[in-house]
Amino acid sequence: MSVKTTTIDDIPGVPTPDDGLDWRPVREHLGIAGFGTNAYVAGQPGDLVIEDHDEDEFEELYVVLRGAARFLVDDETIEAPAGTFVLVTPPSRRVAHATAPDTAILVIGAVPGKAFEVSEWETRYLGGSAA
Repeated sequence: MSVKTTTIDDIPGVPTPDDGLDWRPVREHLGIAGFGTNAYVAGQPGDLVIEDHDEDEFEELYVVLRGAARFLVDDETIEAPAGTFVLVTPPSRRVAHATAPDTAILVIGAVPGKAFEVSEWETRYLGGSAA
């Protein structure tokens, strides 16, 4: 058996040039190979914490670890304080902004029925690393 521990604040942030998000590569940091998981941190209310994107395949579970966020999923607005789970299934458009300082969101995602593969997006931002 193997166990690893960390905190969101111990994972170095990786700025994403496309949208300026403070991305915490949880999967890569812990060496997770079976599923995709990342975290994002927003410093101030109004900051983007989950980029505006369409998903045609991925199910994503968003867990608000601290702070609070406002999600817009298609045409539905969801207020999500710390401790909230938001499951978004495809196809859908999604985005979230912080509504409290120091908001952190964990994201776990996969394509239902398919084996996990590291995304091109993750590999690009980590400079070719794919743990």
